[in-house]
Amino acid sequence: NPLKNAKEKQHKGHYLAKTVQVVPHITDAIQEWVERVAQQPVKGTAKPQVCIVELGGTIGDIEGMAFVEGFRQFQFKVKRENFCCAHVSLVPMPKATGEAKTKPTQASVRELRGLGLSPDLIVCRSEKPIGNEVKEKISNFCHVATEQVICIHDLSSIYHVPLLMEEHGVVDFLVKRLELNIPNPRPSSLMKRWRDLAHRVDTIHDPVNIALVGKYTKLEDAYASVAKALQHAAIASGYKLNLEFIDASHLEKQTKTEEPAKYHDAWMKLVSSKGVIVPGGFGSRGIEGKINACEWCRTNNTPVLGICLGLQAMVIEFARNVLKLEDANSTEVDPTTKHPLVIDMPEHHPGDMGGTMRLGKRTTLFKEGDSIIKKLYRNPKSVSERHRHRYEVNPKYVAALEEKGLKFVGYDADKERMEIMEYPQHRYYVATQFHPEYLSRPLKPSPPFLGLILAAKKSPRSLH
Repeated sequence: NPLKNAKEKQHKGHYLAKTVQVVPHITDAIQEWVERVAQQPVKGTAKPQVCIVELGGTIGDIEGMAFVEGFRQFQFKVKRENFCCAHVSLVPMPKATGEAKTKPTQASVRELRGLGLSPDLIVCRSEKPIGNEVKEKISNFCHVATEQVICIHDLSSIYHVPLLMEEHGVVDFLVKRLELNIPNPRPSSLMKRWRDLAHRVDTIHDPVNIALVGKYTKLEDAYASVAKALQHAAIASGYKLNLEFIDASHLEKQTKTEEPAKYHDAWMKLVSSKGVIVPGGFGSRGIEGKINACEWCRTNNTPVLGICLGLQAMVIEFARNVLKLEDANSTEVDPTTKHPLVIDMPEHHPGDMGGTMRLGKRTTLFKEGDSIIKKLYRNPKSVSERHRHRYEVNPKYVAALEEKGLKFVGYDADKERMEIMEYPQHRYYVATQFHPEYLSRPLKPSPPFLGLILAAKKSPRSLH
């Protein structure tokens, strides 16, 4: 977070008591952030040749002005041959005429230039393919060559977009524009795998019904990474994902009394699903609903994957109903609980919800012996996944939980934090404290998600 970095520098006296301003302090922090991230290895220890940075929003938005200015300065700093600006613009086609309108693109490019950035590539988003005359018009009014104007129209799936961009010569343009020394810029093996993936997406029809029990389901984009990870796993397994969103609070007894229709609808969705995912979140709202969902999955042998808060809900449910600790809870929800199964982390300080979380990519060690999740990862000694949490399973209760059959098969490098949990007696009762969805890719689905999809459609033996 560039703003946070600038604030920390101010506290450390880096600015020598000067007033911290958007320019140059925040814009400098943005540039430093980009340079630092651009040096992080993608594969092994080799540094990447290209770093793609998405600047979201609309040109002219006040929220993005500092970033636009930061990139304007950055462009001058690294020189033209090391900076390429691709501008994505909507080309609407009103149904009344069906004619592609270029005025919005002309206006946005003009405003972008006024802020000091000139697009090297204009990507036109449209409902249908646009003709050469429209491209030439945009080229003429936006001062770019015709080959620098490409159209990405609506396709059967998003996985066809890279193939369409390749057809438009985007790869060759970037290699030439950035003066990249790449002998084979379009590896045939990779593109073949991607074409196969896009074709598979269009031809799979066998559905797999998964229910997502979350806290923020009013805005489904809140779980975009989880939904994409499920989709990656479903495609790799040969199934079409049918994802149902369930508001966790609708599974609680209070909703049954106050809004019985919502309660009934939520439980019908849960019962009819073949697999359930309980993702992360913060706060007490909906936690009892998540715990109820975990209990139903455990007692009905329905495959379930818990992530972050999902793991904590599964542990609390097990403690209440198997260990018979009726008061079991998280200190986040009930600070006075007699049985704190989930506690705040040692580095957490109350009052600073975002600044003291356990963040970033960290190593998780596997316990010796076999486990479903270890096999899904192809039996490594450890894995590196990204974290975003402040609470953990209380180590004092681990022995009691394991004695009743719940197994913690992965922990942190210090062997203090429990990071992977499973219930071997169950078809697929797996949870992770980390967020495996963040590293899921279309051609490399996340193992925990893959396990959930396979368990939802096949027998448990398919996982072994």
